Amino acid sequence: MKGSGRDFKLAFLNEQKLHLAAEQLLKDKSDLLVAINNELQKKVADLERQQALFVQTEKMATLGTLSAGIAHEINNPLAYATSNMESIQDAVPFLVTLLKLNEQYLNNEIKETHFKHELDILNLQYPYARLHSNLPGQVNDSVEGLKRIKQIVQNLLDFAHPTSQQDKQLTDITVAANNALKLLSNRLKLCEIKTRFESLPLLWCNLSSINQIFVNLLMNAWQACEYNLEKGCIIEVNLYEANFNICIEIKDNGCGMSEHTIEHIFDPFYTTKEVGKGTGMGMTLMYAMMRDHSGKIEINSELETGTTIRCLFPLKTSFD
Repeated sequence: MKGSGRDFKLAFLNEQKLHLAAEQLLKDKSDLLVAINNELQKKVADLERQQALFVQTEKMATLGTLSAGIAHEINNPLAYATSNMESIQDAVPFLVTLLKLNEQYLNNEIKETHFKHELDILNLQYPYARLHSNLPGQVNDSVEGLKRIKQIVQNLLDFAHPTSQQDKQLTDITVAANNALKLLSNRLKLCEIKTRFESLPLLWCNLSSINQIFVNLLMNAWQACEYNLEKGCIIEVNLYEANFNICIEIKDNGCGMSEHTIEHIFDPFYTTKEVGKGTGMGMTLMYAMMRDHSGKIEINSELETGTTIRCLFPLKTSFD
């Protein structure tokens, strides 16, 4: 009996050692998994930062391509606003004198005969008829020109705004489409632009990403058409709802794409453009943006006929 008791104690101690070893092994594995998970989280954060950097770099590259046209778009309204302000500036001394005369007359500081005499002299120097016929138009044109510049700058700021995956809001994508068309108006001035915008529900999305998607698609459509402008450039922009998705559809009658190009269009740094005319990251980043919105991209293209690209955004019942 004593022997069996000793055997039981040894078995219990061995079992306890095995149990403690198993617990230690489990703890070591858990610690390893936590360390691996922390490292993975750091890697994901690094990848998200790199993606944001790529997106911003692509935006700056696009703005660089558009800079000449944007400068022209700003210069036109600025030129006539400046011209009008210079004309109004010439009239300022006359207006100041006229206001002073009126003040003096109302305060009984000058007699009526003297007041009329001074008015006649001013009218000879700067005819009243010219003033009241020109001044309202000059002011209105200048205000409209400055509003146009403000809108161009706002469109640029909306487009250049850094993208954050958490920066989502309910958005009317029709507004984003119109802003992109305005931003590219100088580049697309030789194209016939056809639009079909259905009445759509608001989309829970990253507005900066939507702006860049529109600009990228329109730029690609333009560049596909510029190879043969003689046949005329036609770009269609369609927004509609289909199968619980909001669809952005851009059609062009440009050079089209081969099957090989379509297969590799989302590959990083893949481009069919000449050196210096593309980064090869536009469609790659657009794919990432669509994935962030749980969307998908459909491409139909035929060489020498044209291309249709559809971006489908699922309509969600919640914004989680």
